[in-house]
Amino acid sequence: MSLTTREWHFMQRPVGLPAPETFELVERDLPALQPGQCLVRNLVLSVDPYMRTRMDDVPSYVPPFALGEALTGGAVGEVIETRSDDVPLGSWLVHQAGWREHAVVDAKAARVVDKGRYPSSYYLGVLGGPAFAAFVGLFHIAGFRPGDSVFVSGAAGAVGSMVGQFASLSGAKRVVGSAGSIEKVKYLVDQLGYDAAFNYKTGPVLKQLQSAFPEGLDVYFDNVGSDHLAAAIDVLNDYGRVAMCGTISTYNAAEHRAVPVDAIKVVAKRLRLHGFIAFDHEDLRKDFDAQVGAWLESGRLMNPETITQGIESVPTAFTGMLTGTNTGKAIIRLAEDQA
Repeated sequence: MSLTTREWHFMQRPVGLPAPETFELVERDLPALQPGQCLVRNLVLSVDPYMRTRMDDVPSYVPPFALGEALTGGAVGEVIETRSDDVPLGSWLVHQAGWREHAVVDAKAARVVDKGRYPSSYYLGVLGGPAFAAFVGLFHIAGFRPGDSVFVSGAAGAVGSMVGQFASLSGAKRVVGSAGSIEKVKYLVDQLGYDAAFNYKTGPVLKQLQSAFPEGLDVYFDNVGSDHLAAAIDVLNDYGRVAMCGTISTYNAAEHRAVPVDAIKVVAKRLRLHGFIAFDHEDLRKDFDAQVGAWLESGRLMNPETITQGIESVPTAFTGMLTGTNTGKAIIRLAEDQA
C-alpha cells in the first residue's frame, strides 16, 4: 500500500520550554512493508515528561532525539496492512512510533491489545506506561504496605493520579498529593480519593507537608524532585522509602541547579531513596495487568485524561503537559475508535 502521511520532526534543541521552531510538521511517503512489519493508522498519541529530557544532547537511559528525524513516543494504532503472521489485519497495536498519523511498525517491537474492550487511550494511561510506572514504583520500589502514609508529588499528572488511587485502594492510612492549582487540589480530593492535597504554589512545600503529615509519612512517590524531595526527607519517618520516578521541576530549566539534600537526615532516619525506570521491570507486567484490570472492572479505578484533537495539536499538548495544563494523562486523538 502506497501512503503519504504527516509526522512531527525534531528541528532544534530547546533551551528551556520547547518553542514552535523546535518542531516541524512534515509530509512523507511511507516505505513498503518488509516481512514482520505492519502499517498502522494511529488512533491516539501520548506525550510524556521523559520526552523533554530526550531533547537535550546528554547521556541518559535512552538516546537523545536526533535532529531532523521524526519524534517518537507511545501510540495506539489500528493495523491497516500486515506482513506479520502474529498481527491480524484490523487489530490494535501499542507501539512507540507516535508523533505521526501513520507508521510502519516492527511487530516484535509492538504489543497487540484487546480491540474494543477499553477505549484505545486507556492503553496509554491506566493500562499503559504511566500506570505501570505507578505500580512498579509504589509496590516494588517503595515496598508499600497497608497502613503506610503516602505523599505523591505531581499528583494530578498521568503517573501521580494513578499512584494515589493505587495506595488508597490498597489500604493506605493517609494519601496526600501536591498539585499546581486550586482546581487540581479539589479534583484530587473530590474525584480521585486523596485524603488531602495542597497547592505547592501557595506556600513553602515543607510547611504544607508538615501540616499534612503531623505524624510523619512512610512513602514518598517523587515525580517532581527539587524542593519536594528536600521537604519529604524532612517529614519522612524512620525507615521511610522514596520511589524516585521523575524530576519534572528541572526538565525545562536552562541550567541544572541541584537542590541540596540533607544527607545526615537520610542516614539518621535510615531512609531508602531509590531511582527507577519502569521498563526495567517487565517481569511485573502480568501482576500489573491482573490487579489494575480487576480494579477497572470493579469500577473503583478512574482514568483521568486531557484529550486534544488532531496531529496539529501535538506540540501544544506537549508543552502544555510540561507546564501542568493537563489533568491525568495527556492524549492526542487522531481518529475515533472502531470496534
